[in-house]
Amino acid sequence: MELRRLRENVGMTGEEAAEKMSWSGSKLSRIERGQVASNSDDIRDLLELYGVNEPGLRQTLVMLARESRRRGWWHVYGDVLPERFEVYLGLEPEANALHFYQSVVVPGLVQTERYARALLQAHPMEVDAREIERRVELRIRRQELLFQENPPKTWVVLDEAVLHRPIGGPEVMAEQLQHLMKISTEQHITVQVLPFGAGAHSGLNGSFDILEFPEADVYAPRLVHLENLTNSLYIEKAKEVQNYILAFEYLRATALLPEQSRELIAEAEQRIRTREAGG
Repeated sequence: MELRRLRENVGMTGEEAAEKMSWSGSKLSRIERGQVASNSDDIRDLLELYGVNEPGLRQTLVMLARESRRRGWWHVYGDVLPERFEVYLGLEPEANALHFYQSVVVPGLVQTERYARALLQAHPMEVDAREIERRVELRIRRQELLFQENPPKTWVVLDEAVLHRPIGGPEVMAEQLQHLMKISTEQHITVQVLPFGAGAHSGLNGSFDILEFPEADVYAPRLVHLENLTNSLYIEKAKEVQNYILAFEYLRATALLPEQSRELIAEAEQRIRTREAGG
């Protein structure tokens, strides 16, 4: 991302930069999109091409290039990990704040094991049981991020519809709601519910995530992640990102307060358990 910004700052297209480096256009594109590990010598050459002389920035980017060649813990799940999500798993641990708005399901980072399994089993493409279990294991291991020594500040806003969609059946859903209530008491995790009574709101166009990075980082300070059935989209242009930041601010201002949200979640859990007991 930083390499692309530096290239654009000097008014050079990807094709022009690749030609000057005697590379294929796809090589530069894959480096800028984070799809391949970067060679530190290649990064030095690019920085020369872009006229980057600031020692601190050069050192940081070269260091990142070296680090990018180290394999993350998630690579052991390469047999079941979609390539599009590998980029996200590399970015998520670097963020110091994570904001999630979900209108359909509970975000993966706060799902229970059985809820995650039920979602994966509902995929339109047939997936064998072993692969589903591997994906569940990956999702649960990813959640260790929330309970490390310096966890990211995490803010979750859920449309009320999420509470009433019984993913996995009443027992699984009740367990998931109980888990939401439990983690919402952690100091670094905030969970809010956007009630049906809110009417029209700024999240009607769909779910999104916002990742915030330390200001001193070379990444863009904020990044928006959008996901659909077959693809992931990363939005980094400041003006577009700002629209999502503003939308999230409106959402959490419109949503119930955290304590009120816990009460609503508890009511939803109780209704589910009552219906289950009633048969």
